[in-house]
Amino acid sequence: MRVGAILLLLGACDGNMVQQPRADPYEASALLPDGMVMQSPPPGTIDQGAPVRAQAAQRPPMSLALLERGRERFNIYCAVCHAYDGSGNGVVPGQGFPHPPSFHEPRLRAVPAAHFYEVITQGYGIMYSYADRVSPPDRWAIAAYIRALQVSQARRQVTEGGDAD
Repeated sequence: MRVGAILLLLGACDGNMVQQPRADPYEASALLPDGMVMQSPPPGTIDQGAPVRAQAAQRPPMSLALLERGRERFNIYCAVCHAYDGSGNGVVPGQGFPHPPSFHEPRLRAVPAAHFYEVITQGYGIMYSYADRVSPPDRWAIAAYIRALQVSQARRQVTEGGDAD
């Protein structure tokens, strides 16, 4: 009985499932109020991800807890390439892969902390995005820790008699 009903329903199909009617975005339509298929969003509508992006863009205040979290996340995600000291001589480049730049180069000392946040989010050069692995608060924590590494290494160079630049 069920098989008969299924065969009856299948027989009712015209078989042309590939060619289905549709409307293009800028096409005219008599069904919609302004006569166009593509409608403007209603007033007051916001992008679903806008609050999340706005919150993520806010840099948290500096704290010891933030630096500790940044060190932990840096050691997990970044140190394999950038090394624990940020020199760019991690395990991965030691296996023949390209070396990332040292965080202690004058160019990277001069960039704002948001640069590191964006690089973690978007990727840069051969580094791919870590946005799916590192949450926005952790990206800020890593950026803060990179700043701490830069300060500590510059201080170390000065105390060892080297040039701070």
